[in-house]
Amino acid sequence: MMIIQMNDHCTSLDVARVCDQQERPGCPVRIVPRSGGSCVVVDGDSDAARQAVSDLPGVKSVSITKCSYPLASREIFGAAHPVELAPGVRIGGGEIVVMAGPCSVETGEILLETARGVKASGASVLRGGAFKPRSNPYSFQGLGSEGIALLMEARQATGLPVITEVMAPEDVEWLAPHVDILQVGTRNMQNFALLKALGRVDKPVLLKRGMMSTVDEWLQAAEYILVGGNERVVLCERGIRSFDKSTRNTLDLSIVPLVKSLTHLPVIVDPSHATGKRELVLPMSLAALAAGADGLIIEVHPRPEEALSDGPQSLDLEAFDELMQAAGRILAALQFQEGKRCGLKIAM
Repeated sequence: MMIIQMNDHCTSLDVARVCDQQERPGCPVRIVPRSGGSCVVVDGDSDAARQAVSDLPGVKSVSITKCSYPLASREIFGAAHPVELAPGVRIGGGEIVVMAGPCSVETGEILLETARGVKASGASVLRGGAFKPRSNPYSFQGLGSEGIALLMEARQATGLPVITEVMAPEDVEWLAPHVDILQVGTRNMQNFALLKALGRVDKPVLLKRGMMSTVDEWLQAAEYILVGGNERVVLCERGIRSFDKSTRNTLDLSIVPLVKSLTHLPVIVDPSHATGKRELVLPMSLAALAAGADGLIIEVHPRPEEALSDGPQSLDLEAFDELMQAAGRILAALQFQEGKRCGLKIAM
């Protein structure tokens, strides 16, 4: 596969000339809009083709790779690229973000109480599910559009950007203007129609790893979004399904440094869904940060015993505050970014 990076000042004629030269039967060509200049991705890798295109006007560089996710790869695009989640909130490149809030949006009062509590503890983004994919069709499925309205009210009241899950491609266009970050859940990681739709919007996307997905499958799912032109993708490890039922899932923390060595995309960890047990959320959060995660997403509810979904894995506000204080201490101990003051940003 050949990745042709164009100069940021190149013309549409320059791009068309590259495509005309490379396009031939059995060798598809794709133009990918990017902030630093368009890329042309060619399913071919001959040295002759590389040399021919290198001399064309507007071409910045030409790379040949066997990687199945070239746009997400460090091999092509180098070191970690911070992703702007919202004005003043960035993740990656040494900036840690913690996202916190209830599994499901239940009522405006509970959501606002949670939002104010997690913000007081240092959170930067509010999480809350308006649409809930549940294994049991009789379980609470979320409030839908009413939940989105409540998230917007909480954002207005607290100033926290919000993240919620999107489940279908037809929901992307109407949902994107109302939330700050769109989440793809584990069940939808390979919903390719949804991923393509997310590639067409200018909105950050949190892509959770599928419960039985390999690293290659996860990064190729991210590639579906990137190839559409949306560069703001954050990966989330949330545990994988295994034979052991002691925890809800098996949290694969080895994946954090591994994936960060393969991709420039930020990587966060969801210890709530990974363990399913609130007493494990704090130690696994600290372990994730020690492993190099760029952030966390934590389920928090003022009264977890009353939660309509995922109560056993949700922290109350006091426990979340303890987690935040402990996270700050471990980051300071690790000297997370040499030469800079160590700070912790948390997204609810």
